[in-house]
Amino acid sequence: MTYVIAQPCVDVKDKACIEECPVDCIYEGQRSLYIHPDECVDCGACEPVCPVEAIYYEDDVPEQWSEYYKANVEFFDDLGSPGGAAKMGQIAKDHPVIATLPLQVHGE
Repeated sequence: MTYVIAQPCVDVKDKACIEECPVDCIYEGQRSLYIHPDECVDCGACEPVCPVEAIYYEDDVPEQWSEYYKANVEFFDDLGSPGGAAKMGQIAKDHPVIATLPLQVHGE
């Protein structure tokens, strides 16, 4: 089991979760953040600090965002398990579920 970052993070990327993660498993794509399913230790430290409530335990992802579980897993298909997000920096891609969304304007 793992945590999943869903739609509310798209085009926000607050990164409070990255600072809180003790195992550096939250990676930054162009428009969203992604939790590596094999590197996450299920500690849950990321969930309460997310200001937009985008992080859910795998079994608790709301139905309207169910495809985000697959997006978080498949984001790493070509990356494998790099063993830490900090050394990767921003990754110049997003999963197609996120990449094809219209630009999300927040706070208006």
